[in-house]
Amino acid sequence: MVLALAAATLLMAARPGDEEKDEAVSLAGQFLVATPQMGDPRFAETVILMVRHDETGAFGIVINRPVETRSLASLLEALGDKDSDAKGEVRIYAGGPVEPTTGFVVHSAEYHQTGTINIDGQVAVTSNPAVLRDMGAGKGPAQTLVAFGYAGWGPGQLENELAQHAWFTEPEDPKLLFDGDAASLWKKALDRRSQSL
Repeated sequence: MVLALAAATLLMAARPGDEEKDEAVSLAGQFLVATPQMGDPRFAETVILMVRHDETGAFGIVINRPVETRSLASLLEALGDKDSDAKGEVRIYAGGPVEPTTGFVVHSAEYHQTGTINIDGQVAVTSNPAVLRDMGAGKGPAQTLVAFGYAGWGPGQLENELAQHAWFTEPEDPKLLFDGDAASLWKKALDRRSQSL
């Protein structure tokens, strides 16, 4: 579990100058929701928070696949912090099939650490292990979701999947993201979609 390895990936999301050319088409800050017609079983009934989407591809984190609960101390120990006195536990999510040992903390945007990517002013992502230490000391973000792995697409790949109706998008909603009811998130997203049609 190498939380710090994700820093380079996340920094790609914040390259200077990209905001102007990507603003019109970027899905960053949106929920990407698998349709019932999703053909890839790895993504069946998933909801993904889009972190980056531009001409070079797309990057997101699955937010509705919890796998286990672990203590913060054990996570920090796995990262080499043997003397951690971190308090508390976190639910761990399977963030996607790419680099499943790479960790991310999706969190409320009031918290900032080196390497934090503020997605939209409401939600941010941090890959710096210091966020786990801050969480264990009661100084971390107010709301968090810890995920390992991510979903990634090459140039044009996500657009093709959208055109094939494998996905639809919904505005990101921090209440749904952090409410802890991951099992019903996909159904809630479908219900919201049907109400808006």
